[in-house]
Amino acid sequence: MRNNSKLANIYLGFMLVVMYLPIIIVIVYSFNSSRISSIWGGFSLKWYEELLRDRSMFDAAKNSLVLATSSSVLAAIIGTLAAVGMPHVNLRGKGVVEYISTLPIMIPEIILGMVFLVYFALIGLPFGMVTLVIAHTSFCIPYIYMLVKARLVGIDKSLAEAARDLGASEVRVFFDITLPLILPAILSGMLLSFAMSLDDVVISIFVTGVNTNTLPIKIYTQLKTGVTPKINALSTLMLGVTLLIYILSAWIGKKGSHREDLQMEGK
Repeated sequence: MRNNSKLANIYLGFMLVVMYLPIIIVIVYSFNSSRISSIWGGFSLKWYEELLRDRSMFDAAKNSLVLATSSSVLAAIIGTLAAVGMPHVNLRGKGVVEYISTLPIMIPEIILGMVFLVYFALIGLPFGMVTLVIAHTSFCIPYIYMLVKARLVGIDKSLAEAARDLGASEVRVFFDITLPLILPAILSGMLLSFAMSLDDVVISIFVTGVNTNTLPIKIYTQLKTGVTPKINALSTLMLGVTLLIYILSAWIGKKGSHREDLQMEGK
């Protein structure tokens, strides 16, 4: 048993090194004073300073923030309404509909990007921020839907029934009872969707326009001409923002579950 445990620890350590060593190297070389990324020339912050002076990077970052915010908000509205309304729909193929609604996160991104490309071309929709928002919202909806659906399962249905018995309408029940209870799941899903949209490059390449550039696409295009420490600096900043978003999402979800447990214990 001890030998199996040692082998498991060795395997786990090896996998962690394989997964995270490239990320650590990128972070370390973002502080490299040399212009050649593969040669260490000493510690320096000049690439972060150059990054802050790059106007095109700021424009791409602004587009990415607008895109991620719009997509996460729209996905939150659509996903929440779908999760709340689906149990009340008497539909023979409801299970199939629920399965189809989660397909965007299971389909490979390159296939999903080609599908959006063909669809937008067929309907004649100009490629740009609008097509980016539609595409990103589509693959963000399942994250909101699944989190809110899981949250609804743990809510005591007697709370909504008691509100209805007291004369509250369905709209009042939703805003006064259901929404406060599922709000942590909505916020957690929005943060997760924001991070997924902010980092997406495959789908964005297929549906973006000539005059619309996002941060991941700009990084991808610059990689073709060679990796500079400025790209490493930008990747480090994006990694930090993404990690903060994921941590905040997990914290909100855990806090909401803890609050629900306290409410159940109080009963």
